[in-house]
Amino acid sequence: MNKTILIILFLITTTIVSAQSYKYEIGAGAGIGFYIGDANPNKPFRKPGAAFDMEFRWNINYRWALKSSLSTATMRGESSGLYYPSSATYSFKRQLVDLGLQAEFNFFNYGMGQSYLNTKRISPYILAGINFVMVPKCGDGYYSLSLPLGVGVKYKLAKRWNMMLEFSMRKTLGDKLDGKSLDDPYGIESSALKNTDWYSYTMFSITYDFGLKRRVCNNID
Repeated sequence: MNKTILIILFLITTTIVSAQSYKYEIGAGAGIGFYIGDANPNKPFRKPGAAFDMEFRWNINYRWALKSSLSTATMRGESSGLYYPSSATYSFKRQLVDLGLQAEFNFFNYGMGQSYLNTKRISPYILAGINFVMVPKCGDGYYSLSLPLGVGVKYKLAKRWNMMLEFSMRKTLGDKLDGKSLDDPYGIESSALKNTDWYSYTMFSITYDFGLKRRVCNNID
């Protein structure tokens, strides 16, 4: 009889542990960034620079999440092979910083241990959001907003550990990410949605879960 009770208690405890899910994630990532603009109109991954970020994610449910991140990347550009009306050539190297909020949609119920919810340890996802971007450089600084769009894939390494690979393109609402010298070199007046610069991140991240969604296991999520 005592053995039967112990087995039942063990099974209940195992079920509770396996059904735990967490509201928040915190972590960091590294990868590469590149720039698309007047000095590089159409060549992805040209002159990439190192990129790093710190991120915090609120998992609203198994499909939706909100992510806040602080990122930095080295952006480079060089105008060889391009023709400007002034016949000038340009090159630059600038350190970009951005702070943003993004919404993520998982294609599958992302999680581990909730078999009755058909959770998956791996899920592709898409993202969109808004960022504040700046190049804090004396005399030639840049401050604007950017609109990121991207795709990625998440994988549950363990109950509390996650791995992500993400690619995003971010459209700035200005034309001075590459510096004053490349502000409208063709003499075409820019606006918030016309003749603006882009930048991109390809990031590999690892995050840690915390903050239980609930402490008592039941069949309602």
